Amino acid sequence: MAANTSACPAFMKATSNGVFQGDNPIDFALPLAILQIVIVIILTRLLAYLLRPLRQPRVIAEVIGGIMLGPSLLGRSKAFLDAVFPKKSLTVLETLANLGLLFFLFLAGLEIDTKSLRNTGKKALGIALAGISLPFALGIGSSFVLRATISKGVDSVAFLIFMGVALSITAFPVLARILAELKLLTTEIGRLAMSAAAVNDVAAWILLALAIALSGSDTSALVSLWVFLAGCGFVVAAICIIPPVFKWIARRCHEGEPIEETYICATLAVVLVCGFITDAIGIHSMFGAFVVGVLIPKEGPFAGALIEKVEDLVSGLFLPLYFVASGLKTNVATIQGAQSWGLLVLVTFTACFGKIVGTLGVSLAFKIPMREAVALGFLMNTKGLVELIVLNIGKDRKVLNDQTFAIMVLMALVTTFMTTPIVMAVYKPARRAKKEGEYKHRTVERDNNTNTQLRILTCFHGAGSIPSMINLLEASRGIEKGEGLCVYALHLRELSERSSAILMVHKVRKNGMPFWNRRGNNNNNADQVVVAFQAFQQLSRVNVRPMTAISSMSDIHEDICTTAARKRASIVILPFHKHQQVDGSLETTRGDYRWVNRRVLVEAPCSAGIFVDRGLGGSSQVSAQDVSYSVVVLFFGGRDDREALAYGLRMAEHPGISLTVFRFVTSPERVGEITRVDVDNESGKILKSDEEVMSEIRKKSSVDESVTFVEKRVENAAMDVRSAIEEMRRSNLFLVGRMPGGEIALAIRENSECAELGPVGSLLISTDSPTRASVLVIQQYNGAGTAPDLASAGSELDTD
Repeated sequence: MAANTSACPAFMKATSNGVFQGDNPIDFALPLAILQIVIVIILTRLLAYLLRPLRQPRVIAEVIGGIMLGPSLLGRSKAFLDAVFPKKSLTVLETLANLGLLFFLFLAGLEIDTKSLRNTGKKALGIALAGISLPFALGIGSSFVLRATISKGVDSVAFLIFMGVALSITAFPVLARILAELKLLTTEIGRLAMSAAAVNDVAAWILLALAIALSGSDTSALVSLWVFLAGCGFVVAAICIIPPVFKWIARRCHEGEPIEETYICATLAVVLVCGFITDAIGIHSMFGAFVVGVLIPKEGPFAGALIEKVEDLVSGLFLPLYFVASGLKTNVATIQGAQSWGLLVLVTFTACFGKIVGTLGVSLAFKIPMREAVALGFLMNTKGLVELIVLNIGKDRKVLNDQTFAIMVLMALVTTFMTTPIVMAVYKPARRAKKEGEYKHRTVERDNNTNTQLRILTCFHGAGSIPSMINLLEASRGIEKGEGLCVYALHLRELSERSSAILMVHKVRKNGMPFWNRRGNNNNNADQVVVAFQAFQQLSRVNVRPMTAISSMSDIHEDICTTAARKRASIVILPFHKHQQVDGSLETTRGDYRWVNRRVLVEAPCSAGIFVDRGLGGSSQVSAQDVSYSVVVLFFGGRDDREALAYGLRMAEHPGISLTVFRFVTSPERVGEITRVDVDNESGKILKSDEEVMSEIRKKSSVDESVTFVEKRVENAAMDVRSAIEEMRRSNLFLVGRMPGGEIALAIRENSECAELGPVGSLLISTDSPTRASVLVIQQYNGAGTAPDLASAGSELDTD
């Protein structure tokens, strides 16, 4: 009796009476659980930050963090383990972890679109089957080696299936984020990998259910059969009941309206009930939650609302506890001696060989190029949380011992860690850009050929700036001559670690222009965006091609630049990182938008512009016949100013646009008082070109009533430029170069507050500016060395 008593952990009360009454908080369940959660979150987030330069998914940091907290590292200290993770606390810890896992698997089910699975092509289906069958067979083969060495005495059939499943899994959510990091989501290889991984995921869960059914403590074949049949009965009943009920709920949820709390609570209750049923059957509660997630209809706002309510709490708070619970069972020290390390190498090699060779063989049979086939093989070899789930269930069911468990966890870690660097080395389509010679028109300003097509890549973050952006494009289309205007509308979406980001990816692949519901009414906004661009295309007869870039904010500029090069754009137009408030002042939308703009200005393969939207044309789209804008070009000299002028002349072709060109020249009496600069040969060429352009403008203004030319002599740079702006303060749009040339521009450069807008742009948007007009700041493409001032500034940004 005493022995039994000592084997049972001491009972823990929920809350303490406080330190002032002599209680140690970490001797009680709730304060200890809080401490454990805080330690886990801090450690895993720190590791994720450190691994970010290696472009590793967050799951790698979470697995490593769990192992570090376990007996492999920090847990080697008995004092640490007894204080922070005592045995008496493990029941509470694992309960919270499994509750988080239950709802995470519900979210994972929501990621899988059954309609897409039914429409999976032959290539993806063949790759999925090869990626399951060969690794499964090799897993069974390696299990014989393990049973003969370090896993003697385990249940043979369950062990065979667990090993087969563990080696054949592809982690669908982890793969999606790796593809996003590598800019492969919208490529052919990305689509194949995602479709094959979705099929692989479903097959793996079915095999795992079979493995669990066969691994009960009662070895009777009849019991295992009853478990399996009851599980099949549950799935059939769920298929018959859940979809009709949730279709009825989805019909009662409308775009742009809040979802009733009753529906959310009822759904979460259904998830818990189904989890209880599958646990009672004997195939783990997570299967019930996963089945519910798969069967809920993905159309409409309801699925998005469910994700919005559940994912942050689950993924950010509870799920990391599962990695700790797994890490506490992982003791790398059990891998000792040449035999154990040799088995680790064998299992890792077998896992990689099965996935890569199986995928490679089928890919080559479907005539996929070798480099893409190799990359696809490594992508399909990605492991993650699903792998840990399989291993933990095997450990809990006594199918895997400590040493086998540690070997399998390290195998999953190694195979996932190596995916990104190897795929980057083997295949990256961003490197396969078209040759420079095939891409001529990188600027708006062109020599003796103004009838060629103007290609504009316009970027936007949300629906709010769409009316002004479309009004700008309408004004930019000129007249119907030559090849006209072609617009690529690029929706910039941030890919986070949230599950809804993966659903957003599904929308991209299916619809071509996805705008996933993140805040209840965003789908409605997305519809407005689509309708607005379609209407603009039909009414203005402009070719508009909607596209989406999904990436992290740290490298979304690469998507913008790659898209501009691939589409041979002449200019990229970016939204300013501030938006106008009701009182006319500008407020920062997001500080990292500014960083994106700077990187694009430095790396753009063509000219680039930043559009400061102050309500061009009002809050709605203006039809072509109603356009009546006054556009002003402030010309000081230099490449950027000539590019802005070329854009203005393009606008002046529109019958509703009047263009005023203000040229600033130094007054002869004041030469020498304004800062002098030495003029080298290159500057002399620019000056000559400026004079040629001004001569053409004078001639054009004399015969074209829509163009007005004003030459303003400057005595005091700051005052005279400000007076010119005040004179034209009622204009609708100012066009300026980012880095104007000449002595006058140099004199006002000291007051530049926003480097990406340059001195004149900064002056126009300053709080004491006499105008509230919209501003388009343009930088002309100049080959290597564009925007050296921003390149040297690096990432030192303020967030004003």
